[in-house]
Amino acid sequence: MLPTNPIAALFGRSPFKPLQQHMRVVIECVSEVPALFRALIDNDQEQLEEQKNRIFVKESAADAIRADMCDHLPRSLLLAVDRQDLLELLAMQDAIADTAQDIAGLLVERRMEVPAGMAEPLMRLVARCVDTCELAHQIIEQIDELLESGFRGRPAERVQAMVIELGHMESDTDVMGMDLARALFAEEDNHKPVSVMFWYQLIQWVGTLADHAERVGEVLRLLIARR
Repeated sequence: MLPTNPIAALFGRSPFKPLQQHMRVVIECVSEVPALFRALIDNDQEQLEEQKNRIFVKESAADAIRADMCDHLPRSLLLAVDRQDLLELLAMQDAIADTAQDIAGLLVERRMEVPAGMAEPLMRLVARCVDTCELAHQIIEQIDELLESGFRGRPAERVQAMVIELGHMESDTDVMGMDLARALFAEEDNHKPVSVMFWYQLIQWVGTLADHAERVGEVLRLLIARR
């Protein structure tokens, strides 16, 4: 009899399929973030609430996959990849969705007004961070080929090159985040201190999306280096 649980069916083919499926849901979640900020800039509270709900639903779906993976992760994974490495990959992927949820929650629970001159650089930062997450997703999609090649050869070289590019992109987001923070502090006399504090937190959280994405690539890089 075929398994009725779709997650169990995934495990029947490969223990790495659920990891990839989890990352696909994570990317669906984080891909909603640019529209969230666009609604904020446009002062469209209804759209902001809608985007927040979409992010929360997709983050919850990612959580469900993660929980099922943790409950059913086979011990035989030790034969291919260290179990702890797989769990770390899963945690970093999940942290991306968690951060997107934190951002959405803050923007809805606290009415945020975009400081003068920050709208365009803010959207550029958001877009670059989402692109960084998407590259991490592309790297996770290479796992099948890495396994088939024993983490060697052209698949490994391709992933290593992608991880290097991921690092460059994350560095870009660091610079963009610092520039945006400077623009915020230049305007701080025109805003309440608590508003400046929340905006600084928000800028950090957006950058954290890229930080977690880079960590996904770094875990795979280390797996390749051990072979």
